[in-house]
Amino acid sequence: MFFKQLPTKESSLSYFFGCGGLGKAVAVDVVAGDEPWFVEQAAQAGVTITHVIDTHVHADHVSGGRKLAELTGAPYCLHESARDLVHFDFEPLRDEQAIVAGNVTVRVLHTPGHTLDSTCLLVTDKRRGEAPWFAITGDTLFVGAVGRPDLAGREREMAGILYDSLHRKLLNLPDDVEIYPGHQAGSACGAGLSGKPSSTLGFEKRWNPALSLPREAFIDALTAQIPPRPADMDRIVAANTAA
Repeated sequence: MFFKQLPTKESSLSYFFGCGGLGKAVAVDVVAGDEPWFVEQAAQAGVTITHVIDTHVHADHVSGGRKLAELTGAPYCLHESARDLVHFDFEPLRDEQAIVAGNVTVRVLHTPGHTLDSTCLLVTDKRRGEAPWFAITGDTLFVGAVGRPDLAGREREMAGILYDSLHRKLLNLPDDVEIYPGHQAGSACGAGLSGKPSSTLGFEKRWNPALSLPREAFIDALTAQIPPRPADMDRIVAANTAA
């Protein structure tokens, strides 16, 4: 298995990983302007990009996912609930769906809360073993923080949904599962993000302050420290949802 993390604009983190032996790869959370990097990486590794995935419809940067999908002939994927948001066709992802890229399997976890269409991707390398190796957690779980709940409005309701997603979908996974978030320090998509670009679930369970709170205290804490909205958010969302 190969794995690459790409730090990019607005403190975003993009991902490119897959099975070199069987020549299959997945691109996740591509930022506009970075599409050539993914094309070059695929050519260097001798792999075909089989899926281009956004973990949700982004509000802080313009996505390059659709353009990369057009360049490579791969499907562009969002969670199926994004049909209510976007004005174009895409390949819908379902909760618990398995995506196979050679010896690499990606399990889709629907984790609403930051947005209603948010997903995490739980990745297993079958050559390494049957247990999941890492999760790409998008804007659901960061290193040292969790996603902001206000972008869709209804802050307290969304914070409660985020709490449920974290505790039902992520925190019951093994402690040694690595996490790779969609952003690091400097992003407007959460408060208190670490500058470290990865962690483990076990470390986050112990040290991430939000994860030890009971549900009502979690909601209170999250809605009390909402950062300013991302700059130019309306234009960015319009670009990411337009036909």
